[in-house]
Amino acid sequence: MRILLAEDEEDLNHIITQKLTSDGYSVDSCFDGREAMDILSYTDYDAVILDVMMPKADGYAVLRSLRDAGKTTPVLFLTARDAVADRVKGLDCGANDYLVKPFSFEELSARLRAMLRTSFGAAGNVLSMADLTLDCASHLVTRGGKEISLSAKEYALLEYLMYNRGIVLSREKIENHIWAFDYEGGTNVVDVYISYLRKKIDDGYDVKLIHTVRGKGYVLREAGV
Repeated sequence: MRILLAEDEEDLNHIITQKLTSDGYSVDSCFDGREAMDILSYTDYDAVILDVMMPKADGYAVLRSLRDAGKTTPVLFLTARDAVADRVKGLDCGANDYLVKPFSFEELSARLRAMLRTSFGAAGNVLSMADLTLDCASHLVTRGGKEISLSAKEYALLEYLMYNRGIVLSREKIENHIWAFDYEGGTNVVDVYISYLRKKIDDGYDVKLIHTVRGKGYVLREAGV
């Protein structure tokens, strides 16, 4: 999943970015509201984390701009304000959740997972297809009861495929949701990581789950479904 973080406290911005990256997310970060608006005008994200009080434009203005553009991207507000009126204002502006500083990173991760579950229509943290399961909380992946070890990017790619199971995803869409702006790899990165996943997920199993749709991209589904 690809996340935009807009937080003007540089140390906190860097710490959150590192934490989310270690959790397998691709994170783009900025330090003021105007830059956040600019980024959101040309890039789609799976979720956005906004500090309320930022220079140039506050979090409310960024959120209004996002919603006025017709985008339903889930948004989590971060703020030092804990008054009920402030929380109500944020939620009424279209925020999906609200987290008061100081907060634990475990709670931030849990709230982010909850927003993504709702966004993708998932019932819980455990995603499954056939005998393949992925636990979004623990990052445990198994097939046929056997644990599968994945790199952070392999996990992120599989999670995105599972959230979109049955939907054909273009290479461009996959790349845009899994890799952040600072990616400097090759142009065939999606094909390379799909190949890695196939070796770990499908090799040795009669039922293949990762399929190529010629000229369109990739899809996670059971054969014939």
